Amino acid sequence: MNALFRLSAAAVPVGLAAPAARAAQAAGDVRSSAEAGLPLWGDYSLADPVFLLFLPLAALALLHGRRRRAAQAARMSVLPPTRPPRSLVQRLAWVPLACQLLALAGVAVALARPLRGNVQSTTEAEGVDIALVVDRSSSMQFEDLAPDLSRLEVVKRVVGDFARRRMTDTEGASDYCALFTFAQYPQLLCPFTLDADALTGFLDQVELVRYEAEDGTGIGRALAKAVAVLRESDAKSRVVVLLTDGENNIDDIAPLKAAELAAEEGVRVYTVLAGRYVYVQSVFGVQATEREIDSSELEQIARTTGGRFFRARDQRGLEDVYAEIERLERTPRTERTFTETFDLYPLVLLPALVAYLVGWLSSATWARRLP
Repeated sequence: MNALFRLSAAAVPVGLAAPAARAAQAAGDVRSSAEAGLPLWGDYSLADPVFLLFLPLAALALLHGRRRRAAQAARMSVLPPTRPPRSLVQRLAWVPLACQLLALAGVAVALARPLRGNVQSTTEAEGVDIALVVDRSSSMQFEDLAPDLSRLEVVKRVVGDFARRRMTDTEGASDYCALFTFAQYPQLLCPFTLDADALTGFLDQVELVRYEAEDGTGIGRALAKAVAVLRESDAKSRVVVLLTDGENNIDDIAPLKAAELAAEEGVRVYTVLAGRYVYVQSVFGVQATEREIDSSELEQIARTTGGRFFRARDQRGLEDVYAEIERLERTPRTERTFTETFDLYPLVLLPALVAYLVGWLSSATWARRLP
């Protein structure tokens, strides 16, 4: 596919990588395939809590062995008449046993496999490819949508805000948008992109036609151009939002024929008629009239393609139109939740081994007892 018009469906995650995961990796935790068996508190749990049953059994066995050795050491033929004062070594005689018990506890907890959980949620949605088609014919100079602003200036503001919202949507799906303008002839100003600044930059530069030779309202040509570009899209939902302030007056491509092409390609078209009055030339100059523009052709385009027709008579009405289109063009979102776990047993096993070595060395050196 041509890189200029390359389009892709956007899958947007709503939940980013959880801070707990980054913290766990920074702390050196080991990613685990185990699942939580016994929840403890917060994100912590045990995968195999049954190993905790070994703790009291091993402690009882260790204490029983110590008592038997102590009983044997107490069988002496001669006892001193008075009890001598206790030395520092005697006062610390409990240290080897405490270290052994601590080592047993650490091993039991390590075998129970403590875990730190990290629950992550993601939201995926299919983006919509939206072709924004804007009329820039000479009639867009009239100031009836907002005081002291031409129709084109108002349209540029509203369309720019709409495009930025759709292209930077982090809750739903960011949409690829393209910008077309037309008078007598259509022009692709900005190919489909997610760069909101680029598209709005092109939109800001849109001007009214300068020469009579390029003036006109070629609705059929503009729609056919947008459909031809959207034909290269692989998005599931493809939309054209076509805004004009008048009736088609270029007949080489009839608007209804272009609508049929759009329907065949599965492109939905929303048509927008913007403007409060119809202006006519008289002996007194250009004057506003109460005559209504014939919108039947725009309505038929929308019906043929499964879209909708809208009429905007002022800036607020135009904003409401694009807000309604934004509401209509929302794709379903799929929420996924998964849990990532990290093994914590190395953090428990290492102190247990240290405690065992301290107890063993103590029993073999300063705390050694003769039977």
